[in-house]
Amino acid sequence: MIICRISDLHIEAPGVLAYRLVDTAACLRRCVAHILALRQQPDLVVVTGDLTDSGRAEAYAHLRELLSPLSMPVYLLPGNHDERGALRAAFRDHAYLRQMNGFIQYAIDAGPLRLIALDTVIPGASGGELDAARLSWLETRLAEASERPTVILMHHAPFPTGIGSMDRIGLAGRAPLEAIVRRYPRIERILCGHLHRPIQARFGGTIASTSPGPAHQVVLDLDPGAPLRFTLEPPGFQLHWWHDEVGLVSHTAFIGQFDEPYPYHDADA
Repeated sequence: MIICRISDLHIEAPGVLAYRLVDTAACLRRCVAHILALRQQPDLVVVTGDLTDSGRAEAYAHLRELLSPLSMPVYLLPGNHDERGALRAAFRDHAYLRQMNGFIQYAIDAGPLRLIALDTVIPGASGGELDAARLSWLETRLAEASERPTVILMHHAPFPTGIGSMDRIGLAGRAPLEAIVRRYPRIERILCGHLHRPIQARFGGTIASTSPGPAHQVVLDLDPGAPLRFTLEPPGFQLHWWHDEVGLVSHTAFIGQFDEPYPYHDADA
């Protein structure tokens, strides 16, 4: 089984550039085309938040159009730039978005894996949190299938990254989440967004990781006082390959046209 994970799309209304510079729609079109050209097609696509930049209805309508070429199931969750009501309205046929009242949290059985999505959004804030209600829901979902290999999806990463400007708008109250995760050893991975970079850390006895975005990336600057800036480094997404004997194996893929694959040895070597 292959899970494709994209994150931090920041789609605007048609014709609008993010930050007056980045054509995030064109970037997502290239990302979708790259996914559809993969020799091994993913079984599903998950998008770990910041689906739009403004949270407005016209941006979600544009997002729906841009994602429409994908033939496999697509699962969405909100980030700090999103608005729950507008997201649900634009994707009314995505019934999983209404599994929980208020928050967008859901559990999906996907082949050998269980996917559990958490809503870390604080409306109007850049940082995130998981309060008692959201964590209680998570523990209930984990307990009802504790032997099933599980992937948790969330927008804000539950660990400090060293990128001070992003850590200041990270996830508040990580300790209760870590205590829950530690009680369930079949959690294979926690897949997060928000950082616009591939970052990995141990968390609660498992691995938590973030992904590059299909458009702009956050500048890699480990000075705790560095300002929040973005860069147009090569965009990317991730593929998470499930193997029964190994577990979840994660790959970062870069979006773009590159030279053809070359053999290491010619026919006479």
